[in-house]
Amino acid sequence: MSVLPPVRRDRIIAQLPQYFRKEAALHTENDFNNKVKTACQEQRTGTVGRFKISKVIVVGDLAVGKTCLINRFCKDAFDKNYKATIGVDFEMERFEVLGVPFSLQLWDTAGQERFKCIASTYYRGAQVVIIVFDVNDIASLGHARQWLEDALKENDPTSVQLFLVGTKKDLSSPAQYSRIEQDALKLAQEIRAEYWAVSSLTGENVKEFFFRVASLAFETNVLAELEKSGSRQIGDVISECPNNLSVIIKTINHCCNLSLALDVII
Repeated sequence: MSVLPPVRRDRIIAQLPQYFRKEAALHTENDFNNKVKTACQEQRTGTVGRFKISKVIVVGDLAVGKTCLINRFCKDAFDKNYKATIGVDFEMERFEVLGVPFSLQLWDTAGQERFKCIASTYYRGAQVVIIVFDVNDIASLGHARQWLEDALKENDPTSVQLFLVGTKKDLSSPAQYSRIEQDALKLAQEIRAEYWAVSSLTGENVKEFFFRVASLAFETNVLAELEKSGSRQIGDVISECPNNLSVIIKTINHCCNLSLALDVII
């Protein structure tokens, strides 16, 4: 297997990124867990050529900005004339957290009702669920609970980290945003999600948000494996994602027998 190139310098995380709102944060510590930092310092985080991966699914109504959010972070691009996602799309974003290679699989799922049965097939095995709504559309926030319910049907609710993300903040007046933020914060607290508000057009809070997701996912994974493995090296049993997975996924989206195809590659 070929050696992966170095992680981009702007994807290196040395300190825990801070929350957006303290009243709706997954945890409020200012730094990584000491056990995690010690494991990284002692190089108990896997071997060269191995890297840890967290699966992230991004769900929400049609046209709330899921694809734009991912593209702004992964490609530093914004296209207002986007085409609605059919089934799912996929991006892999690599980081270095506390000196350890780490990757997020970002699964961009369709928000159209007719594609729900396809998209839900990809929910299984998620460590992170990002529920996206439009801060200018109160109805999209109201639908967040249903998106969460659908995602948790395929996952263990106790092992999934939740984020509630309001998009298109640039289109909202301060007064309008303030009103919907109160509702969003209340919902985030009820469903135990961390709340963020972003603008994919301007890039406001986008990098900070994904760095926070990567950091908390990394910390959770390392703590879980430390507990499970004791003195065994973290990362010894980790399967790597094939380089052509995005191509496979796009093919599967048009496959008549989706479930069978998934059983073959997963």
